[in-house]
Amino acid sequence: MRKKTIVLTLIILLLGSTLALIANVNENNISYAAYVRALPESSGQVLVDPSLKVELFFKDGLKGPATSMAFLAPDDILVLEKNTGKVQRIVNGSLEQNPLLQVKVGTEVELGMLGIAISKNQQGKTFVFLYYTEANSSGIVIGNRLYRYELIDNKLVNPLLLLNLPATSPIVGHENNHNGGKVVIGPDNNVYLVIGDVGGRMGNIQNIMRGSSPDGTSGILRVTQDGKSVHNGPFGSSVPNILYYAYGIRNSFGFDFDPVTGNLWDSENGGIDKDEINYVYPGFNSGWRKAMGMALSRFDPNEDLFYFDGKGNYSDPEFVWKETVAPTALKFLNSSKL
Repeated sequence: MRKKTIVLTLIILLLGSTLALIANVNENNISYAAYVRALPESSGQVLVDPSLKVELFFKDGLKGPATSMAFLAPDDILVLEKNTGKVQRIVNGSLEQNPLLQVKVGTEVELGMLGIAISKNQQGKTFVFLYYTEANSSGIVIGNRLYRYELIDNKLVNPLLLLNLPATSPIVGHENNHNGGKVVIGPDNNVYLVIGDVGGRMGNIQNIMRGSSPDGTSGILRVTQDGKSVHNGPFGSSVPNILYYAYGIRNSFGFDFDPVTGNLWDSENGGIDKDEINYVYPGFNSGWRKAMGMALSRFDPNEDLFYFDGKGNYSDPEFVWKETVAPTALKFLNSSKL
C-alpha cells in the first residue's frame, strides 16, 4: 500500500485563488486557452511555512519570460529565455556576458525554449537536456524537440536529438498551446518530459475512443539519456506507446519525484477550473478529455476512457483547486535545514 503523505512539496502558483476540494467531471470536448485572470498578491510571493523565506538572487538582464532553470552548483544557475531561445548562465548573482546557447524557436502563445535538466556522469561529463519548440531560419515551427547537449568551455555543444514531438494544432483555429515543458532526470537515471494536448488534439491518448492513434502528446514521456526507449514500459514496445509513462494529461508545467519514496507527482492545469495534483504511477491515465477534477459517481472509467487494451489505469487527483490558480511548478525540497 502506497504512502499518501507528502514530506514537503513546493508548488508555485501563477495566479492566486481560493483552495477547495470538488467533485465534478468535465465532459466538454472544447480545448480552452484558459487565460483566466485573478488578482495577483500585492506583496508578491507568499509563503505560509515559517521555516522558508524568499531572497532576491538576481534582478534584471533577462529578456522576456524566463521559463525554467536548473542548478550546476548552489550559486551557478542555467536559465531559459522563452522567446529568444537563449540559455543564460547566472553565477553568484551575475549574468555571464554571453549565453551558453541560442537557437531559433517558435514563440506563439506557449511555444519557445521551455524545459531544462542537468546530469553529470561518472566520466565527468555534464549533459544539459533542453526541450524547446524548434523553428527554421524563416521562423516556421518544425516541432517540439528534446535535445541532449554537452557543456564544454561554457558552451552547449554536440546536440543529440532524443525526441521529436508535435508542436502545432491539427485543428483549424486552435492555438498552439499546451506544450508542457518540464524535464526531470528520474531516480532511474532516465529523462522524463511532460507534454500537453498541443492545441486541443482529440485522439486515443486524450481518451477519445474513435480518435487518432497516440502521437507523443498528452503524457509524461521517458527515454534514456541517449534517447533510447526504456524497456518494460507500461504500454508495450511499439513507438510511440513505449515512450509513455502516463497519459491523458491536458497540460502541465510541473512534476517531481519524492526523494523519500521515489514516487512521481505532477500538477495539471485545467481549462477554466479544476487544476490538479496527481500521484503518477506507471500506466496512469489522468482522464483528459473525459475527466478533469474528481469524477462523479456516474463516470465509469472502464467505459468512458481509452485503456491501451487494459494497460492503463485511471485515478482521481489527490487534490483539486475549485478555481483556477494555474500551477507552474511542483518541487520537493530535500534539505536537512527544514
